Amino acid sequence: MTDKILSEEHLNAFQEYLQREEKSAATVEKYLRDVRAFVAFAEGRSITKEVTIAFKKELEERQYAVRSINSMLASLNSMMEFMGWSDCKVKTLRCQRQIYCAVEKELTKAEYMRLLEASKKQEQLNLVMQTICGTGIRVSELKYFTVEAVRRGEVSVHCKSKIRTILVPGKLKRLLLDYAAKKNITSGAIFVSRNGKPLNRSNIWAQMKRLCQAARVNSEKVFPHNLRKLFARTFYGIEKDIAKLADILGHGSIETTRIYIMSTGTEHRRKIERLGLVV
Repeated sequence: MTDKILSEEHLNAFQEYLQREEKSAATVEKYLRDVRAFVAFAEGRSITKEVTIAFKKELEERQYAVRSINSMLASLNSMMEFMGWSDCKVKTLRCQRQIYCAVEKELTKAEYMRLLEASKKQEQLNLVMQTICGTGIRVSELKYFTVEAVRRGEVSVHCKSKIRTILVPGKLKRLLLDYAAKKNITSGAIFVSRNGKPLNRSNIWAQMKRLCQAARVNSEKVFPHNLRKLFARTFYGIEKDIAKLADILGHGSIETTRIYIMSTGTEHRRKIERLGLVV
């Protein structure tokens, strides 16, 4: 029997396969990073079910979060499927669905408002945060906010082979068009760097982090994706329609949306106490 050795050529072929499947660049990078971690663990050994199980146990012993382990195993299983080595795939870990999130990780509306106040002199950053939080988009989808689309009040977002329409609230529309006019941006993407290229995710992240001290917000809460989650919780708090929210966020599964709308343990405890069952 031929040894099952993962080579660099195999990884390159897997990368091309993922790209043909129209996976996003971030997804492709993540899958390859996970598979390379497994290759490093295997240390040139022939790939067997025992080796993949040992890798899974190694991740557990290193106390990776269950979601992180399962995510890495999903990448690895995809590679095994691609190679035709289905007998080497492993099962993901089972865990009870989390019903609330840690209070130290949830960005509140009050904290968001303080971030906006702290960014008043950084007009572009201020509008970037309002656009993400006001529409629920991913930071990577800012590039679709063009002058033409905002003027129509509808932005077509392309992600993971799907197209969804984002409605731009009237107030945000006016703010964005005023900003574009001020910066002499007559067409194309509104949020661009000095050299005219779409804003980089890491630059936005770094700029937001610099607001933390002035805004009196824990830096662990301040990153673009938490703005998207704040939109989700706020929308659900008003509409109570998780299916509609999933469509707006572009989620393929409502289970993913449930993660976005989890309340904190403090709020969860308050609701339990209101039951009045302990006297």
